Amino acid sequence: MCGSAKAAWKTAWAGALGLILAMIGSPVSAVTVSGLYSVEVPVAGSSPAQLAEGYADGLARVLVRVSGSRDVLQNEGVPALLADAETLLLSYQFLRDENGGNRLRMGFGAVGVNRALASVDAPVWGANRPLTLAWVAVEDRGSRALVTAADGGASSGQVSDNWQAAFNAAALERGLPINLPPSRFAGDRELLSDIWGQFVSRIRGTSDELDHDVLALVRVNRSGGQWRAGWVFEGMGIDVGEESVTANTPSALATAVVNRWADLYAERYAVAAGDVGESPQVDIIVRGVRTLEDYGDINNVLERLTPVVSVGAARVKGDQLTLRVAFSGELDQLREYIALDSRFVALEGQSPEVGTVPVVSDVAPAVSDVASEAVESPSQPVTEAEKTAMDSTPSGETLPEEQAMFSYQPVDVDEQDAEQAFESLYQVLYYRWQPASVIGSGGGQ
Repeated sequence: MCGSAKAAWKTAWAGALGLILAMIGSPVSAVTVSGLYSVEVPVAGSSPAQLAEGYADGLARVLVRVSGSRDVLQNEGVPALLADAETLLLSYQFLRDENGGNRLRMGFGAVGVNRALASVDAPVWGANRPLTLAWVAVEDRGSRALVTAADGGASSGQVSDNWQAAFNAAALERGLPINLPPSRFAGDRELLSDIWGQFVSRIRGTSDELDHDVLALVRVNRSGGQWRAGWVFEGMGIDVGEESVTANTPSALATAVVNRWADLYAERYAVAAGDVGESPQVDIIVRGVRTLEDYGDINNVLERLTPVVSVGAARVKGDQLTLRVAFSGELDQLREYIALDSRFVALEGQSPEVGTVPVVSDVAPAVSDVASEAVESPSQPVTEAEKTAMDSTPSGETLPEEQAMFSYQPVDVDEQDAEQAFESLYQVLYYRWQPASVIGSGGGQ
């Protein structure tokens, strides 16, 4: 990875973490992770065999991320899924970076992947995931430093930057939302001592202003030629006592820590294979619902959409209506049908009070954004002619940096609804209802 790409990666991710801290406003800080089914992998070339290998590599990473289990690839039937990975593709791009390397960016269908996991008796961990506020203190060569988000405040130093990048990369790989504290805490020596001593009661008060579901107090130091991390949790009834892992490098240690956290959360919130069901359900939150007529019109529109199997009101709060919609096909197809009625104004996956948090993906070389994108249903693989057309980057061209594949958005739920939100398989869809923008028909018929 070139120096400029590394710098951009750190800056974008750090800014995103700072925005998360500023934007999430309720006691329940679960976030929806968009991009769980998107992945980018290196490939040797664009021949059918090389692309097939890339499809399999990408799907394997998505299966781990969505099941919440690193052991899922050992399940009987997974090799057959990987061999047929192309059938689960919704889109892909063949890309070239500035150094001449090839990469394959893919988007797999959420419903297709979830059903594939269920078919091999694997759990499915949904898009709404607990937000962990990680207080990480690192001791190296006799000095201690707090790992903070690079949020535009005072510099936290190279030690913090290195560990910040390591934890962010590990979190992205597993699709696990993690907050690091703002840089204004970097010089607080008393705070560092409390983290090192794992005095949760003291850190709890400091954390009140920083939104989270779970607190993690982590101390990192060298031990016998290796790095060691020990941590304790508080929040959401998680009581596992102190745990620790060791590794040879900061990157490997951060990966080991985040893997353990992701495994722990997935064990609690992943849905068993038998509960995935044939008709997926998604919560749709509509703002601006002020009258019974609005409510009736919204229901009528949705019920008449081709992918919709059923519609039920789940909750009404002020002018906000939450609907639980069972649908067929892929979630993106449902979105496309809803978009046919201009009275539904999409809010880009979040409530109108907050903005999208851009998070750079787990791979950040400079890549082409000019290659066209092929979109197919899971039952219609991309054709060989379309694959050839993807290789469209002119030789020697300077390529822009890769666009974000992931984003984290707050989940707009009350505390009593949090548990159900965590167990939901699909991200919440947000719209604003504008009845004055009515078009001729309900759309999507």
